[in-house]
Amino acid sequence: MPQIFETIAIWAVPVLFAITLHEAAHGWVASMLGDQTARRMGRITMNPLRHIDPFGTVILPLMMLFTFGIAFGAAKPVPVDPRNFKQPQLDMALVALAGPASNFVMACFWAAMITLSLYVVQDKQIAVLMFKLGQAGVAVNVLLMSLNLLPIPPLDGGKVVAGIMPPTMAASFSKLERYGIIILVVLIALELTTSMRIFSTMIFMLVKPFMIILETLSLIHISEPTRLLVQSRMPSSA
Repeated sequence: MPQIFETIAIWAVPVLFAITLHEAAHGWVASMLGDQTARRMGRITMNPLRHIDPFGTVILPLMMLFTFGIAFGAAKPVPVDPRNFKQPQLDMALVALAGPASNFVMACFWAAMITLSLYVVQDKQIAVLMFKLGQAGVAVNVLLMSLNLLPIPPLDGGKVVAGIMPPTMAASFSKLERYGIIILVVLIALELTTSMRIFSTMIFMLVKPFMIILETLSLIHISEPTRLLVQSRMPSSA
């Protein structure tokens, strides 16, 4: 039982930081581009209580942790009014990109913590704690970033794609947003009930470049939970 509480505590810190900074980054970039909606609602803050969604922030991470051994979640979406932007289509894409970008920065931070735990910190107990936190932090942020970069509205990746499309095409593409969650549910259901690996293949294609970047920076090799979760769903090369 104490092991369960320790595991929850270790994963809770990176999850809260990941989703809090992700949403705050959306609001901050929107503010810089002219839309003060998130600022007026107090959403440009590192206070997780302003971003918590009962299901996405609490229930979903616990379900993921005990089902797959890795936790990530979601927060309440930051409100953005594109009418306040000078270039609504492009600026919305930049706002969307800010969330995943913040997760990549955090992944680098947690990776650096692992490096410090292995080569700098002398106290064994502190080093072990830093290593576990860093490993969880990298896994959470790389997966949250990659999931959000999927080119499916209403995910951030869908908004980025819409931002670089011709206006007429972007308007048609954005209409898929009402079906976005259904598309995700279908992809995940196919993943769990059939041999089709569409969802995990897309995730792997997004995770792989960031794994290479982190390794090139000589920070760490991607955490084993992330690698196992993604590769276990990949189709065999035989």
